[in-house]
Amino acid sequence: MTMHIRPCAAGEELSLLAVFQSSVRGLASRDYTPEQIDAWATAVMDEDSRMRWIARIQSNRPWVAEVDRRLAGFADLQPDGCIDQFFVAAEFSGQGVGTALMRHLHELARSQGITELFSHVSLTAQPFFRHAGFRVESEQYPVVRGIALRNAVMRKSLNKPS
Repeated sequence: MTMHIRPCAAGEELSLLAVFQSSVRGLASRDYTPEQIDAWATAVMDEDSRMRWIARIQSNRPWVAEVDRRLAGFADLQPDGCIDQFFVAAEFSGQGVGTALMRHLHELARSQGITELFSHVSLTAQPFFRHAGFRVESEQYPVVRGIALRNAVMRKSLNKPS
């Protein structure tokens, strides 16, 4: 298995949507109801929703993990230390893709002088983020398409060892 992490290329936004859908539908479904999954990762997106997705990806400027030239995951790091999106396709779960992306974000943060990382983390991803040294700061219930989805704000100081 050959893994490569690189910046998202123009035109890949909808391919990352497929990774997101795979992650939410294939992995998060063990922690959320079918109704919650449908609200979070709706199976049918209208043109307006697709355009909002493309704009968000372009704004976030994520890093993409490729495994054997296939998109396996993506994650971003914002200037304030926020990890807005962090997703691994279900078929690549447990193969080190998330770990490699997280390591990359840590290195990037340190090189940019960012001293703290935080994210709004799903129930499914919380054990992974805990393992990476993040701690739950608070729980919340954001509403997506009229449905509440439980997650947590998790934070990590980079002044402490990983």
